[in-house]
This record gives sequence, structure tokens and C-alpha cells, in this order.
Amino acid sequence: MEKDIEEKGFVVKDRRMFDESGEVRQTEPEEAEEKKTTKAEQTPKREAEEEISLPEINFFTFVLSLSTSAMYHFGDLPDPVSQKTEKNLPAAKQTIDILDMLKEKTEGNLDDKEKELLEGILFELRMRYVKEK
Repeated sequence: MEKDIEEKGFVVKDRRMFDESGEVRQTEPEEAEEKKTTKAEQTPKREAEEEISLPEINFFTFVLSLSTSAMYHFGDLPDPVSQKTEKNLPAAKQTIDILDMLKEKTEGNLDDKEKELLEGILFELRMRYVKEK
């Protein structure tokens, strides 16, 4: 079997680990160079991704993210694409239920501040849901 086949501007390379007899294929020098080049090309992408500043992921940011999602479903925040605000009470209720499930599943494992945050957000969102209903 030919390793490089050129037809109409396309190059097909056999990159399988094993040859036709089932033996492990030896890496050729040009393939090793390609791999080095590919890794070198990927490095700037990784650096660019690391430059984006994202908030630390912890319990507080997770709970606040879910509460923001509920507020979006209450119609407090506009859709980023259409810039329209729409109410979706079933989705808001589902998010509140997710937060309640999180509270039940983490019972006894939260410190005082985490527990206070979760209970406070649940109270506010439940009152808002009753008001909207």
C-alpha cells in the first residue's frame, strides 16, 4: 500500500498505528516533524485561550449562575441575540427546583456562608415565582 497518494491536489497519508501485517508501524522522520509542527502551532491557541479572564468556578459562582438563569426566565434580562425579554415560568421553576435539589444533596456539607447564600437565593426566587404566577 502506498503511503502518499496524490490525486487532484489531495494528499492521503496512512496514519494508522499498525501496518498490513499487524505490526506496529515505525514513525518516519517527516511524520515526527509534522507532529512537532502541529504541537507548535497549537501553542498560541492555548495561550490565547488562557488570556481570557473567566471568573473562578466555585460554589458561589455556580449558585449565582443558576439564579441569573432563573432571572432570565422571569424576563428580567434580555435575550442576547434578539434583545427581547420573554417570560418562561416553567423554565424558571425548573431552575428553582435544581437549586432546591442542590440544597438537599449538599445538606451538611456547606459552610455557613454557602448555606446562607443558597437559602437566601431560594427564598427570593420562590417569592418571585409566586408573584409571577
